[in-house]
Amino acid sequence: MKNKDEDIKEDEKVDLKRKLEVKEEEDDDDDEPMIPNNKMVIKQCPFLDTINRHVLDFDFEKLCSISLTRINVYACLVCGKYFQGRGKSTHAYTHSVAESHHVFLNLSNLRFYCLPDNYEIIDSSLDDIKYVLNPTFTKNDIKVLDDSEKTSRTLDGTLYFPGIVGLNNIKANDYCNVVLQALSHVTPIRDYFLCEQNYSKIKHSSGDSAFAIVQRFGELMRKLWNPRNFKAHVSPHEMLQAVVLWSNKRFQIIEQSDPIDFLTWFLHELHRQLRGNKNLNSSIINKTFLGEMKIYSRKIPPVECDDAQKELLLATEEYQEKIETTNFLYLTCDLPPPPLFIDEHRENIIPQVNLYQLLAKFNGVTEKEYKSYKDNFLKRFEIVRLPKFIILFIKRFTKNTFFVDKNPTIVNFPVKNVDFGDILTPEHKKNHTETRYNLIANIVHDGEPNKGTYRAHILYKATNQWFEMQDLHVTDILPQMITLTEAYIQIYEQQSTTTK
Repeated sequence: MKNKDEDIKEDEKVDLKRKLEVKEEEDDDDDEPMIPNNKMVIKQCPFLDTINRHVLDFDFEKLCSISLTRINVYACLVCGKYFQGRGKSTHAYTHSVAESHHVFLNLSNLRFYCLPDNYEIIDSSLDDIKYVLNPTFTKNDIKVLDDSEKTSRTLDGTLYFPGIVGLNNIKANDYCNVVLQALSHVTPIRDYFLCEQNYSKIKHSSGDSAFAIVQRFGELMRKLWNPRNFKAHVSPHEMLQAVVLWSNKRFQIIEQSDPIDFLTWFLHELHRQLRGNKNLNSSIINKTFLGEMKIYSRKIPPVECDDAQKELLLATEEYQEKIETTNFLYLTCDLPPPPLFIDEHRENIIPQVNLYQLLAKFNGVTEKEYKSYKDNFLKRFEIVRLPKFIILFIKRFTKNTFFVDKNPTIVNFPVKNVDFGDILTPEHKKNHTETRYNLIANIVHDGEPNKGTYRAHILYKATNQWFEMQDLHVTDILPQMITLTEAYIQIYEQQSTTTK
C-alpha cells in the first residue's frame, strides 16, 4: 500500500515538473528544457542602457528576419531586428550570443526578457516601448482628443499633433494613404477604432491566418493618434498587406489605384467584418455615412420613332416613371465638360463651377440622361435622409476604350456652413434638425490621369487648423488655398456634431 502511495506521489511530481517545463518554454520554439535559473524574475537588468529606441520600428510585419515565421517573434531592442524564440536553439538566442544584444521584447504578450540568461525583466522605464507597440486609449482620452491643443515630442525633438502624422508611401500606395488619413479624422470612426474592445472579439474565418481588416485598421488608428510616438510618421505596412489579401490583390502596394474605388471597397469590407447589414444602426459605418435617396427613372423612346409611335410607347407601362428607394455611402457629383476651344487670347482658361450647381443633381427636379448599350433613361435623384457625414465624389475621370481623360474644372466650395438643405424638398427638410455641414477632409489629385499623385487636406479640430498631408510630408495650409485645388473626394460633417 505504501509503495502504491509513493508511486502516486512520484507520478504527481513528474506531472508537476512537466507542467513547469511547458510553462517555462511557452512562447519558445525549441524542445530543449530551459536552464533552471530561468524561473527567476530579475527586476534590475544590467543591460537596459543598451536599448536603442531610435532603431525601434513596430510598424512592419512581425516576422522572424531569418526564418520568416510569425510564431513566437521577439524584437531585439538593441538593433530593432525580429527573431524567433527564446530557447537555446532559437534565432533570438543565437543573435544574443553572437552580437551581445541582450534585451528582447515578446511582440505578442509584451514581456521583456534578457538573453542568453533567459530571465524576465520587469522595469517601469520600459513602459514607453510597450505603449508604442500597442497604444491604448481610455474613454476619457478619446473624449478630449478634439479639445486638447497639446503637442507631442518625438525622440529626435520633432513636435507633432497626435493624428497629424505622415504615412509612409512604400511604393505607390498614396491612394490608400489619403483615404486612411481622411477616415482617421471622422470622429465616430476614430473613436470607435481607438477603443480596441469594440472589435477585439471579431474572429476571422476558421483556418485563415490573416488578421481582419478591422483589427489592422484599429492598430493603425491607434498609432496615428498615439501621443507618445517615437517618430512623427507611421508606416501602414501591415494595414496594406491586409488590404492586398482581403481584396484578392485588387488593391496593390506597388500599383496606383483610384481612391474612390478603394474607399468604397474599404467601407463595405469594414461594414461586413463588423457583422453589419442594411439597417442604419447595424455598424459604425452605416451610422456615420449611410444616407437615403429616391431615384426616379423613366425610359426614353428611341430617336427613330415618329410622334405617333412615341405617344403609343409612352402610354405603355414600360415607359412609365419608376421610383426606387436606395441607400448611399457617397454622392457622385458630375462636372460640366471642359471647353473644347481656347479663348480669344489664345489661352486655355481653367473652367470653374460652384459646388451648389453640382449638388442640384440631387434636388429631385434636375433630370439627367443616362445611356446604356440598348436603352436611354432620364433619371432624377431626391435626397430623403442626410447622414451625419457626407462623402462627395467629384467625378474627374472619364474612361473609354483608348485612354483616360481628366476634367480640370475647379470646384468653388465654402469650407464652412455648406447648406445641404437647399437640395432637400420641403417634405424631407422638415425631418432634419440641422442641414449645415463643415468640410473636414479634402482629397486632391495632381498631375496627369495615369501618372498623378494624391494628397489630403485635413482639419485638426482642436486648433481649427488645416494641414496638407502627402505621404510623409505634413505642412499647415490656409483654408483659402484648399478651394483652389482639384478636389476629388470631400468629407463634410454635420454641424450638430461640431462646434458651430
